[in-house]
Amino acid sequence: MNDVLTQFLEKIQRRNPAEPEFLQAVTEVAESLLPFIDQHLIYRDQKILERIVEPERVIIFRVPWLNDKGEVEVNRGFRVQMNSAIGPYKGGLRFHPSVTLSVLKFLAFEQVFKNSLTGLPMGGGKGGSDFDPKNRSDNEVMKFCQSFMTELYRHVGADIDIPAGDIGVGKREIGYLFGQYKRIKGEFSGVLTGKGYEWGGSLIRPEATGYGLVYFVEEILKTRGDSLSGKKVLISGSGNVAQYTAEKCIAKGAKVLTMSDSDGFIYDPDGLNVEKLQFIINLKEKERGRISEYANKFKCGYFKGERPWKIKCDIALPNATQNELDGNDAATLIDNGCFCVAEGANMPCTREAVAAFHKAEIFYAPGKAANAGGVAVSGLEMSQNSLRFSWTRDEVDNKLREIMKQIHRICLKYGKEKNGHVNYEKGANIGGFVKIAESMLAQGLV
Repeated sequence: MNDVLTQFLEKIQRRNPAEPEFLQAVTEVAESLLPFIDQHLIYRDQKILERIVEPERVIIFRVPWLNDKGEVEVNRGFRVQMNSAIGPYKGGLRFHPSVTLSVLKFLAFEQVFKNSLTGLPMGGGKGGSDFDPKNRSDNEVMKFCQSFMTELYRHVGADIDIPAGDIGVGKREIGYLFGQYKRIKGEFSGVLTGKGYEWGGSLIRPEATGYGLVYFVEEILKTRGDSLSGKKVLISGSGNVAQYTAEKCIAKGAKVLTMSDSDGFIYDPDGLNVEKLQFIINLKEKERGRISEYANKFKCGYFKGERPWKIKCDIALPNATQNELDGNDAATLIDNGCFCVAEGANMPCTREAVAAFHKAEIFYAPGKAANAGGVAVSGLEMSQNSLRFSWTRDEVDNKLREIMKQIHRICLKYGKEKNGHVNYEKGANIGGFVKIAESMLAQGLV
């Protein structure tokens, strides 16, 4: 099996040179799936995994626009349409200087499995640009979004590809993108999710990824007859996902000790409360400030240029960005008594970190399962758009909770080991794969 894995990965590397993020994501999935595929020869003979790792379509385009000084700027736009076996492409748009084809292929590949796990009819895709909306005026962001959509509109639609937000793409950006699509096409359709509630969005969409992460962790804890009450929790990040993860953890009685940004992290041994969290939300959403200001206000520790994984905890929730938690961090967490790591970001743990978690047999929940709440509620927004109807906050929240429970059940089905330990990574990979594979077999060589 090691030889088969090596040969498979060597082939992928030859076809995708200089794409480390994509290769990392494929390696993680292949390690789980190839032994399973070897037991189900039709998947091997029909080369299902080889087909899944190849995008159905990649669109790369030029995005020229005028800044407030009247100067021409040029960015690069992308849309990776990875797999549509179970539904139209679905996945976010990311506007950030770090965006490359490799990053978007990794995210699109992960999205295929994540969307499958939700049980909703959504394929996988991802897109974005190396444009940075930070420190840009509303006018500049609007001009960029209009130029971006002037090309993207040709490739998306309510039954074709439904983008959403991601890093750098929030309600403002979605609004400008939607407005330009409507202007060009002359139609009001559910082509984007993450819209404002007043014009077709869904309640609790902003909260969904963070809430869903906590619901998934609750299901993990139930397997050992436990709950979040009194648990010490480390959270990285301080954006949307981190904020609503913290909010739900606090509501469940957990003690949130840390939050972070790209400059460093704060450690509050007394734990965040509703008032402190509101300060962070205002700091990040309105003032565009730095997390260090929290430490100044509430007189707690601030660790410049560091990540929070050295603080003793029960549960760690990496919510910032890919590869933020490495093998050394994992060893520290394990030594300090952490027994559960669940990913709110996409691929925040390196392969060395994941290997350490498996060896120590602590609960490790990969992003494709644990952070699927965001795309799940995007799927629910699609349903509401199709119905021309809006569900209440409680209705959406209950549906989200049930989807996260269902994902957990799938992980248990395929990830439970002979000794009783649950390998959530294996369970999520196989559980997501089976639905896609069966759909691809049914549809022939397309």
